[in-house]
Amino acid sequence: EVKLVESGGGSVQAGGSLRLSCAVFGTTISRSCVGWYRQAPGKERQGVASVYTGGGDGSTKYADSVMGRFTISYDNGENTVYLEMNRLNDEDTGIYYCALVPRSCVPLRYQHFFDRWGQGTQVTVSS
Repeated sequence: EVKLVESGGGSVQAGGSLRLSCAVFGTTISRSCVGWYRQAPGKERQGVASVYTGGGDGSTKYADSVMGRFTISYDNGENTVYLEMNRLNDEDTGIYYCALVPRSCVPLRYQHFFDRWGQGTQVTVSS
């Protein structure tokens, strides 16, 4: 059974940082697209960042709202994908989900492209 488990969420003050982890079980993250999405209260789920774990230049994608503040990375040995979030603001509040599909990435808006999703981890930013 393939399972994605997010962790690292919590409450933080504006300007602070958090590091989310997405541990993948039952399959390898190698040569896969892994994405982070978030759903703010009362809003639709939106893409945050994605990375193709097969390497190569230009394999990461970011939403405009997080560019320069968030960094997505991965560790094939740990079978885990990370999201480093810096300079957080209240608009970053939401449930963060990781998602995986065993192929190259497509634009973040195509979230139906992913066939495996985690249960999410809550991030709350207070000002």
